[in-house]
Amino acid sequence: MKKAKEKPHYVDNKKFLEAMIEHRDKCEKAEKQNKKKPEVTNYIGECFLKIANHLSYRPNFINYTFRDDMISDGIENCLQYMNNFNPEKSKNPFAYFTQIIYYAFIRRIQKEKKQIQIKSKLIANAGVENMMDQLQGDDQQYQSQLLDYLQKNLKE
Repeated sequence: MKKAKEKPHYVDNKKFLEAMIEHRDKCEKAEKQNKKKPEVTNYIGECFLKIANHLSYRPNFINYTFRDDMISDGIENCLQYMNNFNPEKSKNPFAYFTQIIYYAFIRRIQKEKKQIQIKSKLIANAGVENMMDQLQGDDQQYQSQLLDYLQKNLKE
């Protein structure tokens, strides 16, 4: 029988659950012995990365220029909240971390939209005319067209 091709973004939920339980046990042992928490295994890190990468290709996230920042935020939140995952309550770590990453993406989009609004307000308050005064020579003919375009878009 042929073995199915392994997909690049596929996360095996059973293996992921076993790795999470094993990591949780190591953390509990370290806490009892007053040692620092163990590092996250490569497998768990790869799972976070695969989930975040694949989620970033969904239609509602794919066209953002700051997709890498979204992925980084998602992974960071997974690492931050991974100790909150309780295998006694849920046997589905994939869904748990997908939700964490999803909401990290939403927060990043909201932050970036605020920054874009701030930038456009700064441009509007600074006056486009002042920025256009720097153009000289052959660029003069395009100055009025560009000025009209910018003013029209800033009003919208």
